[in-house]
Amino acid sequence: MKRAVTIIAVLGVTLGIIVWFYRQAAPSSAGRTLTVYCAAGIKKPVEAIATAYRDEFGVNAGLQYGGTASLLSAIRVAKTGDLFIAADATAIADARKMGLVREVLPLVRQTPVIAVMKGNPKGIRALDDLLRPGVRFALANPESASISRVVKRLLGPRWETFSARAVVLKPTVMDIASDVTLGAVDAALVWDSTTSQFAALEIVPAAEFAGAAETASVAVLAACAQPAAALRFARYLTAPEKGAPIFAAQGFHPAGGDKWSGKPTLVLYSGGVNRPAIQQTLKEFADREGVDLTTVFNGCGILCATMRAMAKTPGANIPDAYYACDVCFVPPVADLYPEAVVLTEADIMLAVPKGNPKNLHALLDLAQPGLKIGICNSEQSTLGYMTKGMLKETGLYPSVMKNVCSQVPTADLLINQLRTGSLDAAIVYDVNAKPVAAYIDTMPIKHAGAKAAQPFAVAAHSPNALLAHRLLDFLRANRERFEKAGFHWRDDGTAIVSKDIVVPDYLKKAND
Repeated sequence: MKRAVTIIAVLGVTLGIIVWFYRQAAPSSAGRTLTVYCAAGIKKPVEAIATAYRDEFGVNAGLQYGGTASLLSAIRVAKTGDLFIAADATAIADARKMGLVREVLPLVRQTPVIAVMKGNPKGIRALDDLLRPGVRFALANPESASISRVVKRLLGPRWETFSARAVVLKPTVMDIASDVTLGAVDAALVWDSTTSQFAALEIVPAAEFAGAAETASVAVLAACAQPAAALRFARYLTAPEKGAPIFAAQGFHPAGGDKWSGKPTLVLYSGGVNRPAIQQTLKEFADREGVDLTTVFNGCGILCATMRAMAKTPGANIPDAYYACDVCFVPPVADLYPEAVVLTEADIMLAVPKGNPKNLHALLDLAQPGLKIGICNSEQSTLGYMTKGMLKETGLYPSVMKNVCSQVPTADLLINQLRTGSLDAAIVYDVNAKPVAAYIDTMPIKHAGAKAAQPFAVAAHSPNALLAHRLLDFLRANRERFEKAGFHWRDDGTAIVSKDIVVPDYLKKAND
C-alpha cells in the first residue's frame, strides 16, 4: 500500500511538472523567461539567486521543483525547457545518454547524512541506530529523488533492510526533512545541505557515507531554444561573485565557477595547422555561449615566446587556452598549462606544384642543386622545429638548406608560394595542402617524425577555466570537421601531464 501511494504521488508530481512546462513554453515568455527544472533540495538558494538575477538583468527564471528523477522523466516527455538542475552526477549521466542535455556546469557538492531534531533526543550516533526498536525514520523514494538513489548505491544489499524498516517514503528530500521537524519521524537520510535549510535540524554523520560527496550540476537542455541566455544564467549560478556566496550562506559547498562576466572574453592561442578544422566551430561556440572568443593563430614558437613574456609581466593575462601544433611545443609552457589533451594528428608531407615538374619524391631529392625550397622557421613554428630535426637526423640538413629560399612561421604561407610558382617544393602539413589539391601534389615523408600530434590545454589560472573546458568539449563534438580537413582523430578522453612530455632526443639535439 505504501509503495502504491508513493508511485501515485510521483506520477502526480511528474504530470504537474509537464503541464507547467507546456504553459511556460508559450510564445509570450520566449526570450524573457528561462524555464528551469530544479531538484527540490536546492530550491531555496536557486530561488534567491534567480531573484537577484531578475533584479539585475530583468530576466525571469521560471522554476519548477521535484525529485531529480521525476524531473528527468518530465524532461523526456515535455521536450521543452532551458535548464536542468540535478542533485547528483548519475542523473546528469543518464540525461546525457538520453540526449537530453548538452553543457554541464558543476554547482555544489553534497554528502548524505542522518538528519535529527536539535539535541538528538533519540541518541542516534550511527546508521545502524536507525534500526533500533522505537526509532522511526524516513527515506526519499529512490525512483524520484537523488538522495536515496545515492544512498541505495552506497549501502548495496543493506538498502533493502533500511527500506523495509522506513516508516515514511516520500518523493523529495525536502519532504522527509520536514517530517523530522514536525516530529512525524525521528530521523531521515538527507543531504548535509538539506539540514542547513531547517533551523530545527542537526547532522549525524554516517561512516558509510564518508567521502561520498555528490556534485549537483546545472545542465543546458538539448531542447533549449535560447542557449546563450541559459548559459549566462548558468554561469551566474556558479560564479564566485554571484551565485556561489548565496549557496555557501545556506550551507552548501560551491563546486567552483568561472569569474563572473555578462559576456566573458575567452582567449585562445592556436598553432596555424588547426585553423582549417576549427574556424567555423569557434564561431558556433562563441554564438552558442554568448561570449567573445579571441583567437590568435601563429607558429607555436612565436606563441610560446609571447606567453613566456606574458608570464614575466605583472598583470598580463595568459591566454585561457592553448592549442599547439604538436606536443613538443607544450613543455616550454608546461607551468602555465599543466595538462593537455591530444585531439588529433596531422601528417607532414612533401608538397610540389601540380604534376611535380621537378620529379621530387623524398627528402633526399631536396638536396639537388638549383632547387627553390620552402620550410617553416625552426624557432617560430612546430613544423620548422620538426623539419629541422628530420633533416639533421638524416644528414641532409646542410645540403637542403643550400636550396632553402623561404622560411616562414606557418605552412599556409608556403602553400601560397607554391601556387604562385615561387617554390619548387615545400615541407607542409597534409591539412594545409588538401584544400588546394587541384594545384598541389603531396608525397609522404618516410620518417618516423613526419607526424604531429595536436594537444589542447587550459591555463592553470584562467578565470574562464570551465568555459575553456566547454570549448574543448565543443571541439570534440565536431570531430567530423577535423577528419574532413585531413586530421586523424586521436582523442581517447585522457589528459597528459605537460611536464612529463618527452621530446625525442633527435629533435632536441637538432634545435639546441
